[in-house]
Parts: sequence; structure tokens; C-alpha cells
Amino acid sequence: MAEKRDYYEVLGIQKGASEDEIKKAYRKMAKMYHPDLHPDDPQAAEKFKEVNEANDVLSDPQKRQRYDQFGHAGVDPSYGAGGAGGYGGFGGFGGFSSDDGIDLGDIFDSFFGGGMGGGRSGSDPNAPRRGSDIATSCTISFMEACKGVSVGIDVNRSEVCDTCNGSGAQPGTTPKTCSECGGSGKIRFTQRTLFGNMQSTRTCSKCGGRGKTIDTPCSGCRGTGRVQKKQTITVNVPAGIDDGQILRVAGQGNMGQNGGQRGDLNVKIFVKKDPLFERKGFDIWTEIPITYSQAVLGDEITVPTIDGNVTYNIPAGTQPDTIFRLRGKGVQRLQRDGRGDQLVKVVLEVPKNLNKKQKDALIAFSEQLTEKNYEKKSGFSDRLKKFTDDLKKNFGI
Repeated sequence: MAEKRDYYEVLGIQKGASEDEIKKAYRKMAKMYHPDLHPDDPQAAEKFKEVNEANDVLSDPQKRQRYDQFGHAGVDPSYGAGGAGGYGGFGGFGGFSSDDGIDLGDIFDSFFGGGMGGGRSGSDPNAPRRGSDIATSCTISFMEACKGVSVGIDVNRSEVCDTCNGSGAQPGTTPKTCSECGGSGKIRFTQRTLFGNMQSTRTCSKCGGRGKTIDTPCSGCRGTGRVQKKQTITVNVPAGIDDGQILRVAGQGNMGQNGGQRGDLNVKIFVKKDPLFERKGFDIWTEIPITYSQAVLGDEITVPTIDGNVTYNIPAGTQPDTIFRLRGKGVQRLQRDGRGDQLVKVVLEVPKNLNKKQKDALIAFSEQLTEKNYEKKSGFSDRLKKFTDDLKKNFGI
């Protein structure tokens, strides 16, 4: 007689394993070696028997104690310890009892592909089911995104069939109780298995589990009770929404089944570009050109905002690309209090196409200026002189 393998090794667990660990390991190994899953492998039957024998001992606290103390001798029948019999023909399938709290359905799913005909895990076809969502898009202007707007969006969605009022049967007829299942939607049957005769249920194939059949389907919906209809949905786009964001409109999607709630309408928002404004987060940016004299002398300029035009005094000596901030003139923060800011960048425009008189005037003006009037130029001149002196001194250039 070949020497038996250690039971802990058979199940792939440590000697101090808990009861739960033993159960999980047994279920895993039983599924792995069950003969029905390996009909062409004669060794699978032997391994399956070995797994059952190991589990029978280790799942019983008294047998496990004797095995831990005396090894196989403590549980072998020849030693009068009760043994681990009952494995012939795989009838034992030890450990899969109601006392262990193990769900036989999980094993059935593995062996028979779906819980003995699918009756165990199938959902109730007559239960309320939520309708599916609808995805669409909408394009709005920059100002509409800043201020908010109500728009009408056309969508095709499922609605109750007007012809049959949702029954699916042609007017003048009614659905009938299914003759196959008697209206229960389930077929009960008995199947012989490795564990004996087992009773189970499956969804009725004739009525699809609904318990009713339709002899004359509605011509408007072909028996489904639903049709596609074009609807215009009013969508309130909130102030502050940004390009590319998705607005969810609850309960405006496709209708549910069996009284289930509608799905949602998901609207992706596209915002058109604006010729004056650019948005960055909740701030608005704009560029305003100014003249040389405005930058030198300062001036009151008109600044466009989403609330209308405002005036702003730029100070004398304003440098090109200076950015001024207008607090609270930006975009409404989405579903929050407060607004962003507006940032105004002044861009100096250099005059072109000067005539002789203008050039002479500009030359005369320039001759009146000194380096004190040009802080950056004066500083640069100092740095340039030092650089030139260092080149001559250190490199002879």
C-alpha cells in the first residue's frame, strides 16, 4: 500500500489552519479535481478521493486532534479510530453539509454551468428594472455658459406604446397565463446528480419567466410594450459650467421595465469660443491693446466684462504685457458661492507707417529723454558694460 500524503499538504494549507481556511481550501481542491470536469484523466478521480479523505479528517475537530497527535494511524480504520470511509463512488463529498454553512449552489455552478439549469441564480424577470441612460450633447455660447441657460434638447427614448398601453398585446386581445409554467415563470424539475436526486427550478423558456404569453403581439411595438419616440427635454444648464463637462438630468432617460424608474439623460456640454474672452478655470482673461502715449501718460480705458463694459484707469508708465485684476468679474463657481476674477492684459501696440512730421516729432521727443527715463534700459547698459570689460580683462576679447 502506498504511503498516504500528509492531509494538510493535500489541501495546500498549514497545520495551524482555521476551520474557514480548511473549508475554502477543500472547495478549491474539490472543484479542481472533480471527475466530471476531467472525464479523460483517471488520476483526477484518485486525487478527488484523496481531497475528500483529507477534508473528512481535518474538518472534524476530534479526528483532526487524533491526526495531529498520531498521524494517519490515529484515524485509520485498522487502528479502530473510525477511519475516513465513505468515499467509494464519490458519494461522500464530505464537508459539503448544511452544518458547515457551505453553499452547494457554488459547487453546482462549477460542475453544471449555471446552478442546475440556471434556476438558482436567475433574476426575476417581473422585478422592476431601471431604464438605460441616454447620452447626447449640446453646444452653447460662452456667455450662456457663464450665465446659465435653459435649452430644449431633442432625444429619442423609449416610451409606453400608445397602441397597447404597454401590454404588448394587440388591442382587443390580452396576454394569457403561460400554459407551460402556470403563470409562475419557473419550471420545477428533478435531476439525478452525484449527490442524489435534486430538485431545482429554471426560467420558463416559453414565457421568458414573465408568466404570461402573447398570442397576438401589438403591431405598434411588436409585443414589447415600448416604442421609440422623439421628445424635447428642457435642460437647465447651470451658470459656471465648462466646456466638456457632462450634465446629468435624472429620470429623463429610457423608461424602465415592470414599473422600474427611468434612466438618466447625460448631456455633454460644448462651449463656443468667444472673440473677446478666454476662460481658465473660473477666471476670465482678455487682452486690450493700448497706444504708446497711453502707456507713458496713463489713461482711462474701457474693459469688456460678462456683466457689461467697465472703465479702468491704467497708471502712467504702464509696461507692455502688464496684467490687471478685476476682482469678482469672472465666472460663477459651479454650484458654489462666489465668482472668479477677470484678468486684463494690456498689449502695447507700436505705431506703423509714420509720416515725416510724425517721425521728426518722435525723434525730438526721444532726444529729450535720458537713461533715467528708462529703468530697464539703464540697468541693461550697466550689465552690458561690465560684461564687455570682463571679456577684455580675462580673455582679451
